[in-house]
Amino acid sequence: MAEFIVMPKLGFDMREAVLNRWLKKIGDSIEKGEIIAEIESDKATLELEAQASGMLLHLLAEAGEVMPIGANLAIVGDEGEDISGMMNGGAAPAAKAKKEELVESSSAPVAAPPATTTTPAPTDNAFPGGIKATPVARRIAEEKGIDLRLVNGTGPDGRIRKADVEAYQPAPVVTAAPAAFTPIVAGPESTEVVTSKLRQAIGRRMIESKTTVPHFYVTTEIDMAPALELRKQINAALPEGEKVTVNDMIIKAAALTLRDFPKLNANYNGATLIMHNRINIGSAVAVEGGLLTVVQKNTDVTPLAQIARDNKAMIGRARDGKVKPEDVEGSTFTVSNLGAYDVENFIAIINPPDAAILAVGSAREVPAVVNGQLAVGVRMKATISADHRVTDGAEAAQFMQAFKTMLETPMRLLL
Repeated sequence: MAEFIVMPKLGFDMREAVLNRWLKKIGDSIEKGEIIAEIESDKATLELEAQASGMLLHLLAEAGEVMPIGANLAIVGDEGEDISGMMNGGAAPAAKAKKEELVESSSAPVAAPPATTTTPAPTDNAFPGGIKATPVARRIAEEKGIDLRLVNGTGPDGRIRKADVEAYQPAPVVTAAPAAFTPIVAGPESTEVVTSKLRQAIGRRMIESKTTVPHFYVTTEIDMAPALELRKQINAALPEGEKVTVNDMIIKAAALTLRDFPKLNANYNGATLIMHNRINIGSAVAVEGGLLTVVQKNTDVTPLAQIARDNKAMIGRARDGKVKPEDVEGSTFTVSNLGAYDVENFIAIINPPDAAILAVGSAREVPAVVNGQLAVGVRMKATISADHRVTDGAEAAQFMQAFKTMLETPMRLLL
């Protein structure tokens, strides 16, 4: 039976992606899980895996097209199977847009809506949020704080274009959202550089987080000598490509600690909390142009050696621009580790919709008091940023105490 290959959701804030190229052609046999295309979101170039096995019977999207999440990209089935019903029954999304359309002409005549009246935009479930709008129009509306539902679209079938958003005038009683930045004109001794889509996405997410999530912070200092000694013993028995990093141990310790603090493994949802039954630890990874968060699944029940292998593979794919969808989705808690950069301490911005993020500095040799005597110790500072709508200072402090104990008695990481 024929099935659709659809555009997957590759992150909390992903709305659409560009289909960069097909790696298979019509008539090719494909297996479920096989890489069949490359897609590009705001965050990265990703490999699209086939969601079904069979023969590739028809392509519903061409290279260069911008497709909303959930849109049908191709049809897979048995050779000779009749797919006319799937093709003619609205399977091909009306929301397709050529990549060239991302740069829209502003010369087309546009009628600005009256200042005091608006006509709600037509809806289409094939589009993000059901609103028919081009990607450029969405970006400008987001930057200006404009509700697209109040904008009249002059494009085909009422689709909202860039010019429509720019011409929109809110009713006098509506206060426009303040600009996220003050525009600056490049002078003769400066150069203006276009930021990457990844950097723009990071900017939007961080503004959202810092302006809508009430952060608070708790810091603790951890004796890392026992963990470093255990790591040395573990790695002595492992081949070079499978050695455990300090970050792997931190991720495992955070996951085990979260078992006793389920609110920190949850999402705020207004009058309710979404409590996750699994603990999936995201790790912030520096890549060209910004950061990606790769996600290790079921971290609390995964052996430390497997965590090390998983993270090594995902970080490698992220830095090569070849991440898989499952590499970047499903995070319930995030760790940001700048220890490799000789950073003593820092605080991190929560990665929505997570309730918390753990910022980790370097393990350093410092003067320490041990049994009443001054000695050289190895200490690491860690700071949790937590959502005050979800938790309070005492609970976050208790989490940090438990996390500290986990790393100072690290044999539990192996149980």
